[in-house]
Amino acid sequence: MLKKLVNHRQISLTIVAKRSANIQSIDSNLGDRMKILNDNRQYLKTLELIDKHKNHIETCSNWVIIQALKACSELRDIQRGSSIHDLVSSRLKHDPYIFPALIHFYMQCGDIDRAQSLFDGSSKKTLNIYGAMMKGYIRNKQAKKAIDLFSEINNPDKFIINLLFNACAQLGTAKELSLVKKVSLNIPKSFHSDPFIQTSLIDALMKCGDTLAAQSLFDTIKTRNLFIYGAMMKGFIINSMAIKAINIFNQIKDPNEVIVNLFFNACAQIGTEEALNLIIKVSSHIPQAFLSDSNLLSSLIDALMKCGNTVYAQSLFETSTMKTLSMYTAMMKGFIINNMADNAIKLFDDIKNPNEVTINLLFNACAQLGTAKELSLVKNVSSNMPKAFHQNSFIQTSLIDALMKCGDTLAAQSLFDTIKTRNLFIYGAMMKGFIINSMAIKAINIFNQIKNPDRVLYLLFFNACAQLGTEEALNLTKKVSSNIPQVFLSDSNLLSSLLDALMKCGNTIYAQSFFERSKIHTLSVYSVMMKGFIINDMAPKAIDIFNNIHKDEFQRENNQDKILNLSNKMKNEFSRSDITIYLCLIKALADIGIFSISQSMVQQIPSSYLSDYRIQNSLISMWGKTGSMDEAERIFKTVSQLDHIGYTAMINSYGLNGMSMQAVELFRKMPKEFIDESAYVCVLNACSHSGLVAIARSIFNNISIKTDIIYTTMIDCLSRAAVFDEAQQLIDQFERDHMPVWSMYMALLSGARNEKNANLSQNIFDRMKKHFPELKSSLVSASILLSNVYASTGDHEKASNIRMELEKSGAKKKVGLSITEIDGKILQFRAHDQSHPRSADIYIEADRISQELIEYGHKYDSSWITRPLQPDETIESVLCGHSERLAIAAHFIDNRKPKIIQITKNLRVCGDCHRVTKIIAALRQCEIVVRDANRIHHFYTNGQCSCNDYF
Repeated sequence: MLKKLVNHRQISLTIVAKRSANIQSIDSNLGDRMKILNDNRQYLKTLELIDKHKNHIETCSNWVIIQALKACSELRDIQRGSSIHDLVSSRLKHDPYIFPALIHFYMQCGDIDRAQSLFDGSSKKTLNIYGAMMKGYIRNKQAKKAIDLFSEINNPDKFIINLLFNACAQLGTAKELSLVKKVSLNIPKSFHSDPFIQTSLIDALMKCGDTLAAQSLFDTIKTRNLFIYGAMMKGFIINSMAIKAINIFNQIKDPNEVIVNLFFNACAQIGTEEALNLIIKVSSHIPQAFLSDSNLLSSLIDALMKCGNTVYAQSLFETSTMKTLSMYTAMMKGFIINNMADNAIKLFDDIKNPNEVTINLLFNACAQLGTAKELSLVKNVSSNMPKAFHQNSFIQTSLIDALMKCGDTLAAQSLFDTIKTRNLFIYGAMMKGFIINSMAIKAINIFNQIKNPDRVLYLLFFNACAQLGTEEALNLTKKVSSNIPQVFLSDSNLLSSLLDALMKCGNTIYAQSFFERSKIHTLSVYSVMMKGFIINDMAPKAIDIFNNIHKDEFQRENNQDKILNLSNKMKNEFSRSDITIYLCLIKALADIGIFSISQSMVQQIPSSYLSDYRIQNSLISMWGKTGSMDEAERIFKTVSQLDHIGYTAMINSYGLNGMSMQAVELFRKMPKEFIDESAYVCVLNACSHSGLVAIARSIFNNISIKTDIIYTTMIDCLSRAAVFDEAQQLIDQFERDHMPVWSMYMALLSGARNEKNANLSQNIFDRMKKHFPELKSSLVSASILLSNVYASTGDHEKASNIRMELEKSGAKKKVGLSITEIDGKILQFRAHDQSHPRSADIYIEADRISQELIEYGHKYDSSWITRPLQPDETIESVLCGHSERLAIAAHFIDNRKPKIIQITKNLRVCGDCHRVTKIIAALRQCEIVVRDANRIHHFYTNGQCSCNDYF
């Protein structure tokens, strides 16, 4: 639009120049011929004509000089244009027409200083000269200077007003919006009916974010041309309101190429199946001549790709006889979006002279695949591309990103070190790359080099701190968050990242305080809080967060107004945020593991979401962890397209609930392409908890690629069955080619503890101290296990010595917790807990149960007491104070007679509690389900347990 207006003004300007001069007919003919060539973009031929008259160019008319300068401008031929300037310099003081043409020329060539010098040296600044300067500033992304220049003009004409609106549109801030409205109110009324002004004003309002004002102006325009329609469509697209852009399109009778192009852009933004149908419908009715326009065809390909129809897009591309770089770009970008990076790379090979954009996309494709093959390609292409490309910040950023995602952090660091002028995108690529490669400390070091980080860099910093999850990282998170610009915290993504870091560093109190003070409570922020509580073993608090989300919150982010007019089907599309919230809810319910709570909460999930495969897989796992295998199996059977996650969840559920043969049977039915590390671990774990050593050994021996986790699970299976020699042989076998792994020794030590084998336990512990001296915090759990072994064998002196050493080091034992549900409320008990309002009644009931156990013939097993007794304690009082005993007692106060009790415990159930719970289930005729750290125990009313005492 601006170009047309400028051309119109230049024609007027040049006609006046032509009439004002005494031009010979031959000179006039030369100028006319040059204009025809320029109009047809044959700029070199224009300059060839002027070259034939270069000996007397200083005598040529203004008309000829202006045409020559225009050709130089378009070709960016600074040398030839400067020569013309030198030849006609004596005429500038008295010539009002060549002056703006020269300013325009220098601005087009990016030589702002020369243009500024000409402008400053002008004694009589006409509107044409002001216009050339303003247009030049806008072209060179210096809109602020154009606006400042506008304030010097006394009586701006339409052209100047138009340029002001263009400058304000380029900046797009609230300040410019205010200026646009002020100026538009004070311009002559006749200006308001000018379509050029109308178009640029709509454009400015849209780019400054005031879509309502733009719509209001549009509604008042009775005669609308295609430029006005285009400004509205483009504005809605810019403001992510593609549906409204499509509604505008539907009002146009005869759209041109530009309008159709914008329509495809709007459909691309929506990216749904309904948008795809619209694209196919419109593209089948547009004039065939339109498809010869490479820009329009590129836009069509881009829309098809973003709507997921790669086949049709590829068909269009392949049938095109004139494949431009923009079309290659659309295809490559489309393949990358659709996770078909291999196709993008193959397409790149067909490009003869790739430009910076296509090379940038190649690096993006290689980054998506991230293999050694792509790393080699990235290095090969980067070493052979033009030197000028190496200075392009976009290329530098995408190259660093590709190197990082292909795992070559050293090459990325080396490239980064050579870049003298680093922008925030480059810093961001480095930080993100280090985080991807689990090198968070280096990401933080990069952050410390940045003077004025933006939102993205703060977000990456918090991600790095979250990855570390240490006290030092927590302190850094607090320090940086206290100095961050407050406006940044209005960004929900940044706030989510900050809360995530606080949660992963273990400070749930500070995170919750920050969350409660913030007014930004989007679904993504809620989900971060829920995930944070879950990873900090505070699942009930995650449920509380879910209950605080208003029902309308789930719909707020679906943007229903944006999809209202497109399709009824689109109204039912799932929001990614909704799915995440429900997955967090299900995970919290799985951690709590109480059937009644899970049942009531799952009923709050809309039925439409229950058919989503992610929800279904999570529900299989959740029902398995609540001990409800009937529900888990029911959902498993209803899944229409089972994947490896669904199979693995079901196998794991069988294993947890002591149904190991069912787990093995399902594993054998599982499609081979679905079997991965997780599936092997789950089936071996199922065998481990039921003593199916022979079956586990057979499965293990048939695994072609055995990871450390698979080895660990098999070692655990052997250790539980007390097959220690074979377990040790597996460790030795693994360590021939690998470094020692902590978890393998813990599995062996745990088995030795079950067998109360003090000598073996001490030998294993000594080896752990030798192999893992730096893992001091992890050695705490091993020390506690060793202490328990000595205590169980009656060697309390050694057990006490180990405990004393732990106390001196400041190490803390993990506190045992049991969760249960009574009357719809989640209750949590610690060992010897006195915090419950009815603790007195609970302990009275616990004593009553204890007397029944003693009368039944139970003798309390002191070997499960792992510390010296206090003067006021007895073996009975210590064991009856275990958290699960208190939870069971709470269910029986007030003469209650529950039919089923469910308890989730964060530690392994001790042997005495296991025997006691079997007796209680029989005496009180109440089924008791206890999920401990390893498995689920179903204590039946016949006095038996589903684990068959193998735990």
